Amino acid sequence: MEDNIDQIVFNQLNDIISPNKQVLFDRIASERTRHLTLVLENIHQEHNASAVLRTCDCFGIQDLHVIEKNNTYKVQRDIALGAGRWVDMHIYDEPENPTLQCLTKLKAEGYTIVATTPHTEQFSPENIDLSKPIALVFGTEREGISETVRANADAFLAIPMYGFTESFNISVCAAMLIHTLRMRMEKELTNWKLSESEALKVKIEWSKKIIHLGVQLENRLRTEALLKQSEINLIK
Repeated sequence: MEDNIDQIVFNQLNDIISPNKQVLFDRIASERTRHLTLVLENIHQEHNASAVLRTCDCFGIQDLHVIEKNNTYKVQRDIALGAGRWVDMHIYDEPENPTLQCLTKLKAEGYTIVATTPHTEQFSPENIDLSKPIALVFGTEREGISETVRANADAFLAIPMYGFTESFNISVCAAMLIHTLRMRMEKELTNWKLSESEALKVKIEWSKKIIHLGVQLENRLRTEALLKQSEINLIK
């Protein structure tokens, strides 16, 4: 029933947006994934945080999980270029331990927690197991991943480096990893993109963001659809 209501609501929203947007939403939603997601832990450099958000959108990553321990996640519009409208951001700011809050939630959703660190030879982007959904965790620019991440990670991954510098910039690291893993998913996996139901919900959210008073309109359309469905069920 929920999928049916979503379809009714989307059809009505779809009548409002332009034909170009309709085609664009259909095409982009069909390439989105939740099989791979990113986690940023306590990132304090705004340009890095914004660049990662933009990278997620460009590579079709639908969710970005942000842990706010000491630093508030801020987006620089001239870097993110509106990516925040299309990527679902999940903020974790529980006072006691937001990192554990985030990782516990992701594990419950079936994700393998993969911590990125230059101090490991366990896995590389070329040999990490992709059969299960992966949550890539990136630590702070200076300290890297926290002890909480180390204690709760299922695996550790590094990008091979051949120079004097110890690590890549976080936004560069994220882009390199997502590119490699996305290419592998396309070649090695079958059901890694959003399901039809998930894609429909995503397109509803996107539509709401470009329609004036979209949230209020979606709520009204959903209420009307639910009432109509209830009336039909009573008649049956």
